Amino acid sequence: MQQIDTLHFHTLFTDGLKCIAELFVKNNHELRIAGGAVRDLLNGKQPEDVDFATTATPDHMKELFQTAGIRMINNKGEKHGTITARVHNQNFEITTLRIDVATDGRHAEVQFTTDWQTDAERRDLTINSMFLGLDGTLYDYFNGYEDLKKKKVRFVGDPSQRIQEDYLRIMRYFRFYGKIAKELGDHDPKTLKSIKQHAKGMAGISGERIWFELKKTLVGNHVAHLVGLIYELDIAQYIGLPVIEGNLEELNRVCKNVEHHSPKPMTVLAALFRIQDDVLRLDLRLKISKEEKQLGLFLVKYRRDLIKADGPDPLKPYRDFVIDSREPEMQSKVCELLKYQGEEKLLKEMEQWSIPRFPVSGHDLRRIGIISGKEIGTMLQELRDTWKKSGYLMDKEELLSIVKSP
Repeated sequence: MQQIDTLHFHTLFTDGLKCIAELFVKNNHELRIAGGAVRDLLNGKQPEDVDFATTATPDHMKELFQTAGIRMINNKGEKHGTITARVHNQNFEITTLRIDVATDGRHAEVQFTTDWQTDAERRDLTINSMFLGLDGTLYDYFNGYEDLKKKKVRFVGDPSQRIQEDYLRIMRYFRFYGKIAKELGDHDPKTLKSIKQHAKGMAGISGERIWFELKKTLVGNHVAHLVGLIYELDIAQYIGLPVIEGNLEELNRVCKNVEHHSPKPMTVLAALFRIQDDVLRLDLRLKISKEEKQLGLFLVKYRRDLIKADGPDPLKPYRDFVIDSREPEMQSKVCELLKYQGEEKLLKEMEQWSIPRFPVSGHDLRRIGIISGKEIGTMLQELRDTWKKSGYLMDKEELLSIVKSP
């Protein structure tokens, strides 16, 4: 049996975890770390989230937590076997081992078990099917560690069966391929065939769940390759992407531009869209956030029109655009546009730029005798243009000195 004895592993043992572990041992229930956290630890990373699996049923867990005076929160997961305990200001999500007795491609009816291998068997990918004992023992029933070392992404058992249990696993396959795989086309042909065969199942999956997986795919590796596969395997039409006119050539170019610049998922995806309506159609299907929708519409509209200036100040059009928009989020949007366009040097400048404040107000103009509202509006716009031409350097006194008092 493989043992893990790393600093990342030992860091997990907070006072909260020690308290929970002691409780389970005392009551003869096994507790192991499950899924993604095991994968991260084997990859030498500190896990962000740690999920636990146990042989104890939800009723057992409730009883032992109540007896120990431990608070339980969020009982939504209980019917799937998940209890969340809060100990020492830390949440512990613990799920009873289970078997899927019936699935409809979206939800599963579960039955509890004490068999660790049976639980591992119903998980999606081999790299996500491992458990880790609190003594550091690795329990790996489907060669997940071998696959992880070889950077292979494989379904547990038969891909077709796994996908039909939950069609979202198609998107999870792409996401983990971008996270784990080293080579572009290192797919098992049987897996791709199963994905294509069951692509239509994606039509019944909620937009929010699809977008969660797609977003992570868009900021992983091999993005252009994976989005190309989404088209090749007939999935695009079921997840809100432009069906005939997805611009894969532009996506390829933008993926190179944004590399190492931490783009937002929409910055990458916008490359596929030819018109703003494509963004609106995506929103209808995936229920993206208002900010994501606005960013998509902005990028599609301005990616060709808002470009650098010739001459000594190439960033000027972008700065002017931010100032004119008077929108608090515009600087961030323009930074995403510069990533999209591959303007690395200008991006650095824009990120470091502090937006100057226009120094003159209507109150200042009233003080020098201009009282007509219409005249104040016109004059403020003229002064704003003058200030802009000065490179935002003129101060209040200089600007007011050019105003003729009535």
